[in-house]
Amino acid sequence: MSACKTLVRTSLFSLESSLRTSHRVTFSLPLRSLHSFPPPTRGLDLIKPHGVSARCLGEIPGALALGPTEASDEDSPCESPSKNTVEHLLMDREDVAQLMKMERKSAIGDSGKRWFPYLDRFKCGASHLSSDEVLEALDPLIMDVRKERFRNAVRNRSYSVCLVVEGLCDFGNVSAAFRSADALGFQSVHVVSCDGSKRYRENRHVSMGAEKWLDIELWNSTQECFRVLRSRGYRIATTHLATDAVSIYDMDWCYPTAIVVGNENRGISDEALQLSDLHCSIPMKGMVDSFNVSVAAGILMHHAVCDRTSRLGHHGDLTMEESQILLAEFSLRHSKSAISIAHEYAKRRDATLMSKL
Repeated sequence: MSACKTLVRTSLFSLESSLRTSHRVTFSLPLRSLHSFPPPTRGLDLIKPHGVSARCLGEIPGALALGPTEASDEDSPCESPSKNTVEHLLMDREDVAQLMKMERKSAIGDSGKRWFPYLDRFKCGASHLSSDEVLEALDPLIMDVRKERFRNAVRNRSYSVCLVVEGLCDFGNVSAAFRSADALGFQSVHVVSCDGSKRYRENRHVSMGAEKWLDIELWNSTQECFRVLRSRGYRIATTHLATDAVSIYDMDWCYPTAIVVGNENRGISDEALQLSDLHCSIPMKGMVDSFNVSVAAGILMHHAVCDRTSRLGHHGDLTMEESQILLAEFSLRHSKSAISIAHEYAKRRDATLMSKL
């Protein structure tokens, strides 16, 4: 009897296993058959992870390669990954300058006016395009979902508070600070190298492509950086544990402020402490007396956003004109073909104008 029960249980188990197997959906679908599927009603971004080659999906309507959206390049999914990593950018000042597309004002600001770095001009050879013309030229290139993401990012952007990282030795920390700046709506970041060799440890690629969407300015000295920032109307706030340090919770972050964080080991340099307008600190509640530098930068920026939002009702504070210029800037940074498309648009416009003369 016992043997019979065992046999029945074994048979039932085998039957259950076969039923599970029969209900499992397994099929093989050639890629070319995907062409029969209708395209999506709204555009989808073709995304590839930062620093990793994406699968070639250019022949599949509506296909979506999942990955960090900051590194997308919709019209060239099969190209080799960009070299504009944080490490590469911080080693070459010219590459940083090339990352910004619209024409920029003089680095020295007019202290009587709020700072905004761009002019409403994009140079196309001997000609120029306005931000409105740039947006019109690139409109067919960018999918609707991406345009909406650009608009949302620009709506929450501000130049009123900027981040300065001084003498950091680890690209991982710089990358993490950049990622936090982008996520929290800070458009302007500054990197001061206090090491003549300008050598950094290996980049750990944690920025997730945030550097593509930021305005990065490199400086050879703290004095030079602070001088220019002051000309733009910023007060300089260095993070430092001292008896004269002001709690970040007691500061009015509506005032244009440059937040300075220092080296992972030495902290803020003596020169920066002497040249700054005030020292600030994050109150510590535990046994340790400091945060990791990238964590500290994130906390500072997050609190600045919260304080500005509570006082003003919002963090983003660009005017309509500034928003359109930055939107054109983002559109030009969108993909490698954006620049050539804008140049072709300028040529067609100029040819049309000449034909009417």
